[in-house]
Formats: sequence, structure tokens, C-alpha cells
Amino acid sequence: MSAFGAANPTSSNMCGVTLMNNQNGHVVADVMRGKSGVTVSEYPSMIRVDGEGKIEFDFDEISEAIGFEFGPADFEEIMSTHYGRMVHLDDRTFLFANPEDAAEYIDFDLRPIQ
Repeated sequence: MSAFGAANPTSSNMCGVTLMNNQNGHVVADVMRGKSGVTVSEYPSMIRVDGEGKIEFDFDEISEAIGFEFGPADFEEIMSTHYGRMVHLDDRTFLFANPEDAAEYIDFDLRPIQ
């Protein structure tokens, strides 16, 4: 047995990002706050955005709130870490807790190999 106790191999069904605690990070966090299954936690040096199953960052929605065209490069600039499968599209970024949920985006074949 590990010094940390018995391992739990089941999925947490959670995914999330760590954002910079700056003006842009705050706007993105405010857009995400209140979305179903999403929790926003603010700390002195970072902002955590965690979600159950899947999180969608819609860049049109963020652009409207932030006051300029916000895209994937801007998101990468304020994000320091993430957990879960991340899929960047031109107009949004998804995070998936489970890779099979992202299968259509990441070319992950769910069929068993024969």
C-alpha cells in the first residue's frame, strides 16, 4: 500500500484551468461564474475555474464582456495550467473531464481494437 493510502482509480469527472489574477483573468472568471456545474475560486495570485464533465469558454461571449476581440491566443496568455482534455477551436475552448467525451475532437477511437 502506498504511503498516501489506497488509490482511487475512478474518474473525478472534473476539469479546469488556472487563470492569471489580472484584469483579463477576472473578466473570463466573471463570464464563467454562475454557469451550470462551474465553480470559480479566487486566490491572491490565481483564479481557478473548475467544472463537472465539460467546460466551454465561448470567445464571442468573453469578447463582448472584455471589450476587444478575445481568442485562443489571449486565452493561452492568461492560462497557466489545466487539467482534463483541452480542445481549442477558433471561437471557443473546451475542457473535458474524460477523454472519451472529447473523442470527436481529438480523433480518439472508442471502438476496441480487434
